[in-house]
Amino acid sequence: MPVVNVSCYVCLSVCLRASERGSGWCLLWCGGEGRLVSRTSKTRPNNMWVPSLSHSLKAMEGRGKQQQTHFYCCAYSSSPLSVVDIAMKLIERTAGRPMLSEKRRATLESMYALVGTHSAVKLCRWQKSMMRGRGGCYKWTMYGIQSHQCMEATPSMACANKCVFCWRLNTNPTATEWKWQVDDPQTVVDGMLSSHRALIQGVRGMPGVTEKALEEAMNPKHCALSLVGESVLYPYVNTFLHLLHERGLSTFLVNNGQFPDALRELTPVTQLYLSVDAPNRETMKLLDRPVFPDYWERFQQSMVHMSERKERTVFRLTMINGFNMSEENLLEYKTLFETGRPNFVELKRLTPAFSGNSRSILRIKNVPSWEQLKAYGRRLCEVIFDGKAYEVASLHEHSGCVLLAEKRFKIDGNWHTWIDFGKFHAMVIDPALSKQITADAYLRPTPRWALPESAAEGFDPSQTRHLTARRLKHMAAAKVAND
Repeated sequence: MPVVNVSCYVCLSVCLRASERGSGWCLLWCGGEGRLVSRTSKTRPNNMWVPSLSHSLKAMEGRGKQQQTHFYCCAYSSSPLSVVDIAMKLIERTAGRPMLSEKRRATLESMYALVGTHSAVKLCRWQKSMMRGRGGCYKWTMYGIQSHQCMEATPSMACANKCVFCWRLNTNPTATEWKWQVDDPQTVVDGMLSSHRALIQGVRGMPGVTEKALEEAMNPKHCALSLVGESVLYPYVNTFLHLLHERGLSTFLVNNGQFPDALRELTPVTQLYLSVDAPNRETMKLLDRPVFPDYWERFQQSMVHMSERKERTVFRLTMINGFNMSEENLLEYKTLFETGRPNFVELKRLTPAFSGNSRSILRIKNVPSWEQLKAYGRRLCEVIFDGKAYEVASLHEHSGCVLLAEKRFKIDGNWHTWIDFGKFHAMVIDPALSKQITADAYLRPTPRWALPESAAEGFDPSQTRHLTARRLKHMAAAKVAND
């Protein structure tokens, strides 16, 4: 594997993405500032150094190390783990800067358990809640994931959006490409699990937490890649996912539609999400504050790639009164959904993370009521494919989430939105079977208490609901604002 003066992480990230597509050769040239030309082929090119690139090399000679053109060619194979070998050899030749500055790292350490130079984990309130017998999150109700065995994480804290409703308060970096030091995926996975278990130990002794729940929580069975940032931006995301699956963890990966090429090349996950925060270009610019100038075109291309995926796909909508849930928006959603054809649609009520921020464009009146959320979900079902494709399949009133599902998941009159994790893992770790993964291949029936007609509205009857004074105060304020 010949390597010439590799010191650009932009080149590195593209090379690694190419390497995960299969066997072949990847020829890269970069001016050192992200101006990139990439050529790939299944066989070694006859003329490795094309004239235009050779001319660029000669032109840059003698200009000093900082301005020198970076140019290399590397062989790659189809084995996921070979990507790591290639990456490590490249990284040994250079030392990229870390993603987080010392100041930003100090800020983020108060919010997350940081892992390496660009990853993180965090305990959410639902993990603690289920360990105390006080109920699980929507993923338990709708898909059968026990909240206390879920690890919320990210391999990339950088994001291409600065959403006004982000509950992470935009404390993480923004970026359009990877340009930092890259941590080995094995180290990232090990660090995540170690940090997660350390956080779980901190729950020991909390009222209501049993030893059984604690022991189960120490061995997570699921990884929710939705903590912060954009996971598909991580150069080794496919190897990272492979390592999680090898350890028996299922994966829900959320992406914001700004990296369509990475989405197209992504290895199968248990459930793939696309955040659909707005039904049109103008509203997306207002709510998501994207970094890419061609954000809408990228989003539309990502939607096409979502329609081509074989595993379970979900469109996740953060519903905001006055911005993205009007009657006029319904036809815009219809166009998007009929292009992307998701298996499921999650309507999630706006979380008032903006509370107390006078500069935010959002107010408590923008948080829809539970009845408004359910009504809008029903209207979407009526409009998309003229009412022939989706129905409300499940509810989770406790966190304000409505699930729409394709009618094909209603088998013999019974909804099958839960996941058979054993079947998924048997398929995903087998190279031959992984190519046969489809959304229908790993289904389980949805329990009655999780169905929309249940009086429990998604709350597991084996748990005991507990509302804090703060929660009751928020619910009262939201009710007044919506009256």
